[in-house]
Parts: sequence; structure tokens; C-alpha cells
Amino acid sequence: MGAPQTLGPSKRGPGPVWCAAVSTSPAISPANGRSLHRFANPGRFLRLSARVLPFLAVPALLLTLGGLAWGLFVAPADYQQGDAMRIIYIHVPAAWLASGGYLGLAICALLSLVWRHPLADLAAVEIGPVGAAFTALCLATGSLWGKPMWGAWWVWDARLTSVLVLFFLYLGHIALVRAFDEPERGYRAGAILALVGVVNLPIIKFSVDWWNTLHQPSTITVTGAPSMHVDMLWPLLACILGFSLGFAAVVTARLRAAVMERRIRGLLLAQAQGV
Repeated sequence: MGAPQTLGPSKRGPGPVWCAAVSTSPAISPANGRSLHRFANPGRFLRLSARVLPFLAVPALLLTLGGLAWGLFVAPADYQQGDAMRIIYIHVPAAWLASGGYLGLAICALLSLVWRHPLADLAAVEIGPVGAAFTALCLATGSLWGKPMWGAWWVWDARLTSVLVLFFLYLGHIALVRAFDEPERGYRAGAILALVGVVNLPIIKFSVDWWNTLHQPSTITVTGAPSMHVDMLWPLLACILGFSLGFAAVVTARLRAAVMERRIRGLLLAQAQGV
């Protein structure tokens, strides 16, 4: 989403006793994919994530605040749109993570369906709400940007419509994984939806090339030079990196909470059975 041409564009269902499942499932034995299941052990994951989390959260906060301050108050205004284009420093990182988060969701779905990785299901459950929030932020900032540029809060443009579809895919996944009494059935249904929805990602990416749209082409590409001034580019890159680290930090924190919740439920169930 964005504006016309410019210098730049839970509820967690009860599950099995996860501690026992991790240690006994043949899918995670050393003989069956040691590299994939190395961190499936909940204790090992909690220890590793506790060390990694500060290195995600602190740089995320510094880069995001610094990038936003740089872009909003120091970087020059666009010669056509003026200060209205400064919303790019929120809109572009949100759009990047809307698609990137869904790709992560699909990777977790693949790990779950093919390799039965126990952390993959929990990670997918925790990625969904965070990705949906960034997609909603992308849609909201795009509307705020589009109103002064296009004269409308919303148009059924190919890029805008495909991002809206992405938002509904996130909501569908969130609903599916919580729709069954047996969590495994919800995880499987959500994983299938996540893999089917991947087809929407290239549509989002190439919609501005395949169709005549109001949305501007990509500002930053792998093969070409950026189409914005370097004084605008650097704060944008800082915001993208900061938002990305923040996304990873939030998902990691949520996943840690989910793992600890499963462990506590397992202990309570074991105590109840012992009684």
C-alpha cells in the first residue's frame, strides 16, 4: 500500500503434556533430523531465548525510536507530497513485516506438517496475532497516506486488495487454530491454510507490475538502485530493521510464554493424575 509516485515508497487451547511429548515422540529423536529438532526441548529453548531476547528487544527499541525521530524530524520532505510522505517510515516497515510474518507462518506450517516439529505449531500460533497487527497497521497507515494523495481513504487497487486478503488470512489462521477442542486438529487446519495462503505473497509483491495500479512501484529492490534520496533512505532502513527486530522480540516473548504455559499445564496434569 502507499501513495502515488514519490521519492520513495490468546486464547491457547489445552494440549497434551508437552514436556512428555517432546521427550518421547519419534519425530524428534536424534536419528530423525537432529538439526531441525535441536531446540525442540522446552528447557533448551527457554535458556537460549532468554539469552537472545535482550539482543532483539534493545536494538529494536533504539533503532525504531532513532529511525522514526530521524525520518520525522530530520530527513527532508518529499518535493511533491511534502510532509505527508513521512508516514512512509511506519507504513513501509509494517508492510514488509505483514508479508514477512506470513512467510514465517508458512515456514512453521511446513515444519509442522512435514517434520512434526513441536515448536513450529506454537510459533505459528504466536506469529499470527503479531502479523495481523502489523498488517492492520499497514492498511491503516496506507489509508492515512492515500487520503491526501488520492482523495479517498480506500480504493480497490490490486496492492490494497491483496494486502486486505492477507489480513483476512491472518484472521482465518487465528480462528482456525483455536476452533477445535483438540489443539492438534486446529494446528493442522491452520497449517494447511497458511500454506495455501502463501500464493497471495507474490501477488502482493508483483501487483504493481502486473496491473495498472495507483500504488507506486517498489522503492527498494534487490536488482536496482533505490528510487529515493539517501537522506530519506537511511532512516527508512533503520525503521525497517528496528521494526523487524521488534517483531522477532515480540514473537519470541510470546513463544516463551506459550512454552512455559504448556510446561505448567503438564505439571498440573501430572500432579492431578498422581493424586
